[in-house]
Amino acid sequence: MINVHNLSILFSGEYLFQEISFRLNPGNRVGLIGKNGAGKSTILKLLSGALEPDEGSIAYAKDLKIGTLKQDLEFDYGKTVLEEAYTAFDSIQNMESRMEQINHLLAERTDYESEAYQNLIDELSEITAQYEMLDGYHYKGETEKVLLGLGFNREDFDQPTDTFSGGWRMRIELAKLLLQKNDVLLLDEPTNHLDIRSIIWFEQWLNRYTGAVVLVSHDKMFLDKVCNRTIEIVLGRIYDFNKPYSGYMDYRMEMLEQQRNAQKNQEKQIEQTEKLIERFRAKASKASMAQSLIKKLDKIERIEVDETDNAVMQLQFPVSVNPGKVVVTIDHASKNYGDKQVLDDINLLIERGSKIAFVGQNGQGKSTLAKMIVGEIPFDGQIQLGHNVQLGYFAQNQAEYLDGDKTVLETMEDAATDGNHTKVRDMLGAFLFRGDTVEKKVKVLSGGERNRLALCKMLLHPFNVLVLDEPTNHLDILSKQVLKAALQKFEGTLLLVSHDRDFLQGLSNKVYEFADRKIKLYLGDINYYLNEKKAEDFRNIEKGSPQKREKQSKKPNLSYQQQKDLKGLKNKLSKLEASISDLEKEILKMDVQLTADTTLLETQPDFFDVYQGKKQLLEDKMGEWEAISVRIDSI
Repeated sequence: MINVHNLSILFSGEYLFQEISFRLNPGNRVGLIGKNGAGKSTILKLLSGALEPDEGSIAYAKDLKIGTLKQDLEFDYGKTVLEEAYTAFDSIQNMESRMEQINHLLAERTDYESEAYQNLIDELSEITAQYEMLDGYHYKGETEKVLLGLGFNREDFDQPTDTFSGGWRMRIELAKLLLQKNDVLLLDEPTNHLDIRSIIWFEQWLNRYTGAVVLVSHDKMFLDKVCNRTIEIVLGRIYDFNKPYSGYMDYRMEMLEQQRNAQKNQEKQIEQTEKLIERFRAKASKASMAQSLIKKLDKIERIEVDETDNAVMQLQFPVSVNPGKVVVTIDHASKNYGDKQVLDDINLLIERGSKIAFVGQNGQGKSTLAKMIVGEIPFDGQIQLGHNVQLGYFAQNQAEYLDGDKTVLETMEDAATDGNHTKVRDMLGAFLFRGDTVEKKVKVLSGGERNRLALCKMLLHPFNVLVLDEPTNHLDILSKQVLKAALQKFEGTLLLVSHDRDFLQGLSNKVYEFADRKIKLYLGDINYYLNEKKAEDFRNIEKGSPQKREKQSKKPNLSYQQQKDLKGLKNKLSKLEASISDLEKEILKMDVQLTADTTLLETQPDFFDVYQGKKQLLEDKMGEWEAISVRIDSI
């Protein structure tokens, strides 16, 4: 399909990569990986023809159709979601228009025996045959199926595209790409604007796709589930193996270890040979043997260990001051954008040290509530920050707030305070901006480099409550691991909005799902949440898939009594979760009262007994919740 031969690209007189070669065949689903700035997006531009190589060549199969997920959206205003998605079928729509014209002409004419009338009949017959070959009678149903899979609701179909956010418009662009029947798909961070459900649907779609895919992604789980081949760019070279990401990384580590061991053994042999040469040189009778050993040594092909780029940013989030026990109180908070109600009557208490994940489909209010908490947008209701709370906030589009015409160093110096101005260069070095790179303009940085700079800039100000909205977008895998490790060590309060399953694992102990303008608490980590949602919803994500139905039919059927018991247990569990949430709120309020009012126990002698009773009741209900969960799992 595509043959890349000795490809090289120069930037500012230096090679980004040099003499790389690989071949792309049907069925290849390639994960293109590497550190930020390694050249991943550049390779996609080269493959698409948007960029010419400085050296080398790219050969394409005849009539090859290549589809690229564009980052710059080009929407015509006034079209609905469906109308925009239908533009993926321009040729079919042109046929429909011509067929309608011909039928209109035939209805008006009465010269049935004329040559002109017969020509119209022949043209209609030919276009109808082509229309059927292109599956024209099914494209509308296929379009709706893809839009639903990517998270749209049917009521969204007739809404104008300009009423949707950039993330949702990107989904429309992705839908068009999937509907176009391309031979090759080039995808740069396709999951950045998808929620967990849409990502799972997209994984299933790609696994059925018969063409070739080259995708840049920093979602390890997505790469493992989709890719059957990995190409890594390291210091201008590529490593290409027919393995998904995790399998490739394990193999690369083994290969590097084998190379190191082989190199050590060879170095020992060379050292011993050199000692023999020195010994034989001293004796005339052994001179010929010394020369023979020298020739043998010259012919040895020295074993080299593949170069690796192990530089990672150094990141830690120090807690500024210790806040009060309750850091955020949300009472009857609501938010609407015009006629669209996003959040309705939200109540939530966040206490010190909480590790909370906000999850749910895009557009359900996750980022909106985060912005409300940090005071970015107006809302109805009340949100009160606790004593000594200092918020650190990383917005989903934080990198867009950076001035592209400033240098990396200027960006930091302008945001620094008198207390940390002298530490700016050290901080930039910790985030891998070293030497001349600090003089680069922000506009020439890659997406991941801009995100690293935005994180570095955020650390210039103190905080004890950290609100992060999709912080991993565009970060390479190593940088994500460093960020995750730093967050795991963070002793403050963490509120995290993310759809990255791998990143969320081990970072939260409570999950709030956003749906239908409300939030629902899941008392567990992201794995518990996903297991719950998979049982309820994910099995029906793609109802039209026969393979999916076949898999379901192979599952053992529950008896009527088991189904009845399971339903009753789930109802009990749901009521218990609501009761536990209410009790936690009541106990937190009593904690605040105890802290604020020193005369409370004198004015309300039974207050402490009530307080202890609620704590005991909470413990009992948690035990009951665990017992019911075990029973549900056993069924």
